[in-house]
Amino acid sequence: MDWADSPQQAAFRTQVRTLVEGSLPELYRRRAAAGRPRGLGGVWHEDMRSADAEANAAARAWAEALHAGGFSAPAWPPQYGGAGLSTLEQFIFNQEMAEAQAPAVGGGGYSLVGAALIAHGSEEQRQRFLPKTLTGEYQWFQGFSEPGAGSDLASLQTRAVRDGDEYVIDGQKLWGRSRGTDWCFGLFRTDPLAPKHRGISFIVLDMRTPGITSRPIITLTGEAEVDETFFEAVRVPADQVVGGENRGWYVAMYVLDIERSNVGNAVVLRRYINALLAAVETEQGRTQAAGGRLTRQRHAIAQHYMDSEVLFNLSYRIASLQGANEPNTSESSSSKILGSELTQRLSNTATKVYGLYANVWDPDSEHAPQQGLFTYEYLHSVLLTIYGGSNEIQRNVIATRGLGLPRG
Repeated sequence: MDWADSPQQAAFRTQVRTLVEGSLPELYRRRAAAGRPRGLGGVWHEDMRSADAEANAAARAWAEALHAGGFSAPAWPPQYGGAGLSTLEQFIFNQEMAEAQAPAVGGGGYSLVGAALIAHGSEEQRQRFLPKTLTGEYQWFQGFSEPGAGSDLASLQTRAVRDGDEYVIDGQKLWGRSRGTDWCFGLFRTDPLAPKHRGISFIVLDMRTPGITSRPIITLTGEAEVDETFFEAVRVPADQVVGGENRGWYVAMYVLDIERSNVGNAVVLRRYINALLAAVETEQGRTQAAGGRLTRQRHAIAQHYMDSEVLFNLSYRIASLQGANEPNTSESSSSKILGSELTQRLSNTATKVYGLYANVWDPDSEHAPQQGLFTYEYLHSVLLTIYGGSNEIQRNVIATRGLGLPRG
């Protein structure tokens, strides 16, 4: 394959860079310059509803700038407010956004439920949900995983029982962040007698519906990043099924195939490695001893850098396959494993470079190396190996679909 931009792709890359350079709000520039850990710096959908006036204004200004440039939803067709970009143009767009540390807008609503509605929803559903998802007025919760159905998602048991023109939902969901969201897109069992993949429906529902409660789950980073969400006799109109009753598994698989190139993670990891090297070279006093530890870790850091380059090129490979409408499931699983585990390995190496100072990871402490970036990322990376299908499941996918090995 040709790794260089075509003249058209180069012109598009320049267009995206010009937009970011001219329109990215100052708040996001400061956050990028500070190098704060991702989870502690705020994200677009939180800023949209923040009590901080500057954060709220920045989120709205950035969303408006992207919308004016036609990039609020790069992958959506133009008739629904998107830019209708090709797969490789999306790759370039995501790469440039990651390089500039510019936040994506829309969250899971744009990237997941939007794609599901465009491909499988009715026109009435598209007109009802897409415009307000695009502006951030509707923020979404992904209701897929359950206590007994995470990696084995098809084993989910949360029931949706038809009662006239409604479904009555009872059960529990895990992992998603439901607090503060407006709508849920989820998988619910509508036929308990059918084979487990075939008795599931994809349903959207208003999170203000009576019978829904959420409880935060504190993760290793000390943040309430995910929730457990309970549904008790929740009534949902039957016209909010997407793709037809008992066809939810196929809608979900389409959703999970969307934008898996992982180029953003490759760019972030490469930036982290460069930041580590620069910090050890320039910081004084407490980090002088880090230079010696850096020398001892030089082979590991060199390996991490090579791995980040492999991840970037694998991302390009996946984008190329997607653009050619060719299967890329095993490549995407490989990218997911490499990106999440490389984050863990790099963060672990960095904590060794900083020694006992790595125990200080309050980003506002003067004693926290790089504002505690790598300690935070080391703890947060545990989630990355589970999100989107655990790495153990991804290895099974590679074995069966990529290598053609028999199922055990």
